[in-house]
Amino acid sequence: MLEKVKSGDITVEQAGEKLRNLPFEDLGFARVDHHRQIRCGMPEVIYCPGKTDEQIISIFSSLAAKGNNVLATRAEESVFQSLSQTGKFPGARYEKLARAIVLEQKELCSAKNTLPILTAGTADLPVASEAKSTAEIMGQPTEIICDVGVAGLHRLLMQMQKLREANVIIVVAGMEGALASVVGGLVDCPVIAVPTSIGYGANFGGIAALLTMLNSCAAGVSVVNIDNGFSAAVTAVLMNRKIEAGSKQ
Repeated sequence: MLEKVKSGDITVEQAGEKLRNLPFEDLGFARVDHHRQIRCGMPEVIYCPGKTDEQIISIFSSLAAKGNNVLATRAEESVFQSLSQTGKFPGARYEKLARAIVLEQKELCSAKNTLPILTAGTADLPVASEAKSTAEIMGQPTEIICDVGVAGLHRLLMQMQKLREANVIIVVAGMEGALASVVGGLVDCPVIAVPTSIGYGANFGGIAALLTMLNSCAAGVSVVNIDNGFSAAVTAVLMNRKIEAGSKQ
């Protein structure tokens, strides 16, 4: 557009008008950002808690109309049932463990490198599954490696070949959250640690694991919020894209 202004194809006023027409849709209760895919490499995602079924369906419809893939996180199965009853999205599916509604409309360039998602225990699987659903709708192959916590380190050591081949690793752990530090001390790639709210009373709903991960003595460990598998996945995918793009140059 700046080149067109410079060449005289459009006026400064016309360019200003185009800039004022922001690429979002005003639904009254939400302003759906249709430009986020271009800016950030990931379409806007629907966070379902606090929204009515009608609001979620309206936002879902707005996003789907642009032909992009759609992801709704922390969705109860009843929300998916309401969405299905509209008959508009026959391709939508519900990932029960991840509590996510997924609609794949656009085939993405799939990354070559698999993203390992480690869990300390089976109880951490819902958060790991959210990370998996998020990463895969962004075109990132994943593998969940479950129940390899520090109570039995031999289980982790048996997975070292896969971990050494990774560009980035997600580690999901509750209780005291020590697994992220252990993995960080064994690999030469970034580790994204996800503390979970799994644990007994002194776990304080994930705060104990969060503090352990924040105070990790292993270099290369970064931490997202408690139970935030979504953010960990987006961060990991964006990192992996940059790494793979750099390796092609």
